[in-house]
Amino acid sequence: MEPQWNPTFYPQSLSAVFMLMATSYTWLPSVTSTQRIPTDPQAAPEYAHSIRLDGDIILGGLFPVHSRGDRGTPCGELKKEKGIHRLEAMMFAIDLINKDPELLPNITLGARILDTCSRDTYALEQSLTFVQALIERDGSDVRCANGDPPIFTKPDKIVGVIGAAASSVSIMVANILRLFKIPQVSYASTAPELSDNTRYDFFSRVVPPDSYQAQAMMDIVTAMEWNYVSTLASEGNYGESGVEAFIQISRETGGVCIAQSLKIPREPRPGEFDKIIRRLLETSNARAIIMFANEDDIRRVLDAAKRNNQTGHFLWVGSDSWGSKISPVIGQERVAEGAITILPKRASVDAFDRYFRSRSLSNNRRNVWFAEFWEENFNCKLGMHGKRPGSLKKCTGLEKIGRDSSYEQEGKVQFVMDAVYAMAHALHRMHRELCYGYPGLCPRMANIDGKELLSHIRGVRFNGSAGTPVVFNENGDAPGRYDIFQYQITNRSTAEYRVIGSWTNKLHLRVEAMRWKTGDPSLPASVCSIPCRAGERKKVVKGVPCCWHCECCEGYHYQASEFTCELCPYEMRPDANRTGCVPIPIIKLEWHSPWAVFPVFISMLGIIATSFVIVTFVRYNDTPIVRASGREMSYVLLTGIFLCYAITFLMIATPDVGVCSLRRIFLGLGMCFSYAALLTKTNRIHRIFEQGKKSVTAPRFISPASQLVITFSLISVQLLGVFVWFAVDPPHTVVDYGEQRTQDPMAARGVLKCDISDLSLICSLGYSILLMVTCTVYAIKTRGVPETFNEAKPIGFTMYTTCIIWLAFIPIFFGTSQSAERMYIQTTTLTVSLSLSASVSLGMLYMPKVYIILFHPEQNVPKRKRSFKAIVTAATMSGKLTQKGGDRPNGEVKTELCESMETNTSSTKTTYVSYSNHAI
Repeated sequence: MEPQWNPTFYPQSLSAVFMLMATSYTWLPSVTSTQRIPTDPQAAPEYAHSIRLDGDIILGGLFPVHSRGDRGTPCGELKKEKGIHRLEAMMFAIDLINKDPELLPNITLGARILDTCSRDTYALEQSLTFVQALIERDGSDVRCANGDPPIFTKPDKIVGVIGAAASSVSIMVANILRLFKIPQVSYASTAPELSDNTRYDFFSRVVPPDSYQAQAMMDIVTAMEWNYVSTLASEGNYGESGVEAFIQISRETGGVCIAQSLKIPREPRPGEFDKIIRRLLETSNARAIIMFANEDDIRRVLDAAKRNNQTGHFLWVGSDSWGSKISPVIGQERVAEGAITILPKRASVDAFDRYFRSRSLSNNRRNVWFAEFWEENFNCKLGMHGKRPGSLKKCTGLEKIGRDSSYEQEGKVQFVMDAVYAMAHALHRMHRELCYGYPGLCPRMANIDGKELLSHIRGVRFNGSAGTPVVFNENGDAPGRYDIFQYQITNRSTAEYRVIGSWTNKLHLRVEAMRWKTGDPSLPASVCSIPCRAGERKKVVKGVPCCWHCECCEGYHYQASEFTCELCPYEMRPDANRTGCVPIPIIKLEWHSPWAVFPVFISMLGIIATSFVIVTFVRYNDTPIVRASGREMSYVLLTGIFLCYAITFLMIATPDVGVCSLRRIFLGLGMCFSYAALLTKTNRIHRIFEQGKKSVTAPRFISPASQLVITFSLISVQLLGVFVWFAVDPPHTVVDYGEQRTQDPMAARGVLKCDISDLSLICSLGYSILLMVTCTVYAIKTRGVPETFNEAKPIGFTMYTTCIIWLAFIPIFFGTSQSAERMYIQTTTLTVSLSLSASVSLGMLYMPKVYIILFHPEQNVPKRKRSFKAIVTAATMSGKLTQKGGDRPNGEVKTELCESMETNTSSTKTTYVSYSNHAI
């Protein structure tokens, strides 16, 4: 377990502990800036622990000059770029500041630079050097060999520390420095944990924290439309904190799910990276891998992916530890192709390039690790015991950096210089405040207060070495400014990092500049489930909000949101994509519809025929056959027949209030006219012959005037009912959406019609049907009258046929009430039934008469008058013979009556009835 420090301890409470640890370091001779570098680096390797630059104000420096050593060894191989470049950048910045007459005039900055060996525990031991001057020494129990008290070397008083690089090292060191109120400015530590101003209140950094980096990476994932990713972190503060920040942002913003979150152990076992690749393939849809790992782990992950034949499968998104470095991708170009990496926005410092290229063994004696760097950089050795025993080449000392070896400025050089300048600007502000007008250090700055210096650090604002502003927020963090790179392989098979965007609190990504799989510009996918199509809702898999099944919105439902389908309002239906509702089309029976053409055709023929009959009757109004048929009642009946034909046009016309009103009036009125006239006729015949059986006196109300009164009385009942209907339920139109509400919403229609229910329709026709049934009863009763008086027989046949028509109408009309074609079928059935009823009446009652009138005028002559007594005698004889006629077909009685001729004189007061062969 790593050491934990209680921030509430007062420094003197730890003096005894630090005394023992610091004494050991005091007795170790330090290498100063004036020390001569031995030609044989093995001569005194144990002395090369630090670099000391004298000055009025001393700054501490922590750099990973060496890598982590193997077990039992604190330090490993030299780090040329991360170590030497960076510490040289600090010394170069100090040189520039000391030469600057405007910044800290007459004050010289010095330094004490230590090697952390990329190990937090070792860095903690080294950093005790920075607090030696603040620890009270007690030498009362210590004596030299001769008995004299010990003489302690006065340690340097460190006012501030530049570093460290690794977040884990910075965290460990910050726990000690805060106890002694020594400000710390890091040039590379990005762990979000260090933003906690309550725990690391003396820590600042010129690089943005990983929380910004994690936000930038989340914005990249969102811009790429990826919602299912895995994370991979190196064990330690940097990797684990970065992934934790990314996962936290994904939870807060939503829309991105973490398939797996894997960690690379500090000491991976053999096959560990192959196991990681297999684990990642368990969720193969999560192709995007968010990596917060060191470059060694990155290289080994890429190598494992290559071994497992997964080249091109994974979409790597690397943090700034990958950045634009070449070392992780050497030999793994195809596996790394398309990788998106992020790096704090930076620029190369040209002045440092000139400075570093000019370094040599002769002019850089202050760097105690430079000889080791020289051997490593030029692949040679100095002396017989050089650091590179395998090299046969001997260093001449005349080698030149950049000429005899490759050179590229390390990425954090700019930030190292910015950190040194931030400390210098803070000291300059402090000097102006405490020593205004005083050249050099004034007594008030003899003991610099770390807390006061920290406040000046947090308040600096200047343009850094690369021209970018250097500023700190209340937590000591620098603003997030990143460049976004993609590792691309060009058509010439050369691989390189290309800038494809930037992030400064907001993502600016040039998607068109991105390339995948050797030039493919199309964006790859990293999603758990493909997006649902329009009209489909997501049914999310429990616990994994980015994984779902798609379900279609059915029936009259539409896609209200990603996850819900809702029912459209009753008068609406889903649109073609089921993403909204549209009004259901409204229809009516059109004139050109086949359902209308046939009824209209019949009606037109009927109206023409009826008009022809009426015209004929009017033309031959005074002829015997017209007069014998009862002219008044004939015209009433023909009017009813005409109305029965005409109602077809009202039933097909576009419904409105006027049309609906006329429908109510005339729907039953035509039948009422017809059957009221026929009922009056059959009733008259029945009463005449019934009366004849009892007496020779004529029955009452058989005159034409009486017949008209009776007929219109019956018609008035129908009209009264209609007007009552108007009062109770005024006519209006309605759109019936239920009539054609089919299972397929696309076929649904709203029917514009008059608001007449089936019950109202039956009630409207009910009275006419009652008249028809009553008329039929009378027709049956008068079926036995003599043939010569038998207009009752055509009436009977008319009523029988009409009853059959309406008996067929009822099941067709009501049996189709659930049909989608209900409006068409019922309208057509009703109009055709009315037309057929009218046609039966017209054909059986009037066409024979018209035929005689037009084609046999010789038969249209006056017949002799017949007395009511003769009629009564005929009726009596007919009644007697009826009992004998049961054996004849249909019970019909054939009689031959002798017509008595009587003188038509007024003195006898005998009533005469005119007749013909068709009417009485």
